[in-house]
Amino acid sequence: MNTLLLYPEWPDTYWSFKHALPFEGKRSAYPPLGLLTIAPLLPRHWPKRLVDTNIRPLKDADLQWADLVMVSGMLVHKPEVVRLLDRARARGLTTVVGGPITSSVAELAEHADHVVIGEAEELIPALADDLERGRAKPVYQAAEKPGLDKTPLPDLSLIDPRYYSAMAIQYSRGCPFTCEFCDIIEIYGRRPRTKSPAQVVAELDQLYERKWRGSVFIVDDNFIGNKKKVKELLPALADWNQRRRNPFTFFTEASLNLSDDPELLEMMKAARFNRVFMGIETPVEASLKEAHKLQNTRRSLMESVKRIQSYGMEVMAGFIVGFDNDPEDIFDRQVEFIQESGIPLAMVGLLLALPGTQLYRRLMKEGRIVEEGHGNNMDLRLNFIPKMNPQRLVEGYRSILARIYQPEAYYERVLRFLEQFKPVCHTHRSWSDYKAFLRSIWKQGLRGDSRRSYWKFFLEAATRYRHAFDTAITLAIMGYHFQTLTRTVLEEQ
Repeated sequence: MNTLLLYPEWPDTYWSFKHALPFEGKRSAYPPLGLLTIAPLLPRHWPKRLVDTNIRPLKDADLQWADLVMVSGMLVHKPEVVRLLDRARARGLTTVVGGPITSSVAELAEHADHVVIGEAEELIPALADDLERGRAKPVYQAAEKPGLDKTPLPDLSLIDPRYYSAMAIQYSRGCPFTCEFCDIIEIYGRRPRTKSPAQVVAELDQLYERKWRGSVFIVDDNFIGNKKKVKELLPALADWNQRRRNPFTFFTEASLNLSDDPELLEMMKAARFNRVFMGIETPVEASLKEAHKLQNTRRSLMESVKRIQSYGMEVMAGFIVGFDNDPEDIFDRQVEFIQESGIPLAMVGLLLALPGTQLYRRLMKEGRIVEEGHGNNMDLRLNFIPKMNPQRLVEGYRSILARIYQPEAYYERVLRFLEQFKPVCHTHRSWSDYKAFLRSIWKQGLRGDSRRSYWKFFLEAATRYRHAFDTAITLAIMGYHFQTLTRTVLEEQ
């Protein structure tokens, strides 16, 4: 059975990095790890082809080749997932849809012959057997959350790594916290499950053998959800990197309590982690308590960020406006915190009530849900009735973006970060790095609208922060993406 694995195109959000990728000649930030992991669970005798539509468009010839089409995606991909499924069905092909999206969107059953809900390790073999026998069911739903010891090595033969900015591996699933707006704990549970260090090392070996060198994204929603297990993994990562002359750097997502653990920070530093994303959400304690994000109320947000940065890790952070307890000056307070903390890449979004979350259920009971969540918190359409005047909320949100991604403010924030940033590792420069540097000078320094700000920043980084000049240029390029996308949001009616 010829099996076509399809991954939808990312919408234009902060997370897509679409406007930064051309600087380094890449087409997508990360490969579709879910599909790469599912592929080895399918029968070996089934020919497989993967089309990541972020890399190239789906062709009629792909559909003509296929007997079976399997699509995976997240809630934010919903329009594209539906489009791909409908296109395959129009050709008379058998269609299967899976991924996190199926836990949130019931209507996918109208567009696919078979829906896989939940983690796939124990579902895919049964689905494949039923397909071969002609008795496949409309829905396959996981009865329990599997141990990750059953997760196979991703099939990297299905992609060309050269098209991606970073490679991806997964170490754990689940998070111990109870953030009201988060769907991760609903989909993956509150008991973090992990792979063994040997499994992770095998994945690194595979990447190395495929000639990958550079960034590896550990895609866990909370890498330190099980600190004891993480501390068993990190020495293995450090040892692996050292024995191979440090081909990889790592970045991941983690909760703010990372800052409480100097031992863990030191171990991540030794393993060559140079960036971590964390959900700070808001400097307003009442809003954090409302969102059940109590882990952020037990420590100073500012001091926590500075401490993590001092270990050579750039902090990326998520911020949200729209909580019931947000005061009228929330927009000014968010800007002030972002600027003072020296967080260059601040992902600011409007609160979304995602289907299946505690927040969605609460607001539904209160009669405040107006439409299903769409997964894109940069979309100016609110899917619930906020306590603040909706127009005031949207305009205040726009004002945050306008201020923090105004070029002078952005470069000032980067320089503040560089003041205390001491890189723990130097990466191997590739040809794509040099291309990115030259394209930055051309596009931002010679042709950009903010040439004066760019050159002022460039010269200061080259003289005062020579030790982190590579990081400065990377952040200038990332800033281009954020500034371009921010202009789009500000222009929306």
